[in-house]
Amino acid sequence: MPSEPGAAKPVRRPGDRIFAGSAKASGILILVILAGVAAFLVAEALPALTAPAEDVPGGEGLTRYIGPLVFGTLLSAVIALVVATPLAVAIALFITHYAPRRLAQGLGYVVDLLAAIPSIVYGFWGIAWLAPKLVPFYQWLEDDLGFIPLFAGPTSSTGRTMLTAGLVLAIMILPIISALSREVFTQVPALHKEAALALGATRWEMIKIAVLPYGKSGIIGGAMLGLGRALGETMAVALVLSVSGGITFNLITSGNPSTVAANIALEFPESSGLDVNTLIASGLALFLITLAVNMLARWIVNRRADFSGAN
Repeated sequence: MPSEPGAAKPVRRPGDRIFAGSAKASGILILVILAGVAAFLVAEALPALTAPAEDVPGGEGLTRYIGPLVFGTLLSAVIALVVATPLAVAIALFITHYAPRRLAQGLGYVVDLLAAIPSIVYGFWGIAWLAPKLVPFYQWLEDDLGFIPLFAGPTSSTGRTMLTAGLVLAIMILPIISALSREVFTQVPALHKEAALALGATRWEMIKIAVLPYGKSGIIGGAMLGLGRALGETMAVALVLSVSGGITFNLITSGNPSTVAANIALEFPESSGLDVNTLIASGLALFLITLAVNMLARWIVNRRADFSGAN
């Protein structure tokens, strides 16, 4: 709508112009860096993409080399997400709606501190303590649930399995999902909760009616951030996972595919020539997967926001 003649134009202070310009420059810088990373990966991976199959490590082609790595990456990340998300949401609900204030504050600090532990410490903990402790549990899974392909066995004698790696990753991403969920739950309008309680709802019914629907976008966003961390984790998986290559859905055996990040960390120091290009090509695959996951998360969050606004 055109402004009326003589109407005063809004005055922009110097601070506003500086802030707007800085924000715009930061956004452009992020896009430039992202494009630079993509261009580097494509350029360095091109020799491996165009090389004959027999020249690629393993002699079976780039797809057969990267395929098991991508499968292992996705499998370990999905296990971590399935285990961590319900637990993280439950912890966030307990801290925000059930725990006494003093206990909630201390518990929140403890959960957040999990994110500060280096990944290599998680790896040492997983291989030295968690893996041996899980061996009897894996034996029980094979004996009683062996008809399910996931637990068909034979059970690993060391516990260094894909399921162990997934559980370690779950503990690593738990504070990310829990912290974001906790922040979203604290932003739920008090009137929504009070209205539910005034209608006779119990505390759990109030959470189910007012808190969880309001916080769905935050939970999804936190879960996707945790998934991104799990997809790119290196040292913890490299230490815990016993690798034999190939694609298998068996979670309790020693024959496991590696992950892209762990394979790059283990193979890069001794690689040269086309082997380096092949590793960078696998990194390009991980880059595209991570980008797709983030785009999917953004679409889900925006779709839910639009749906909520329409209602």
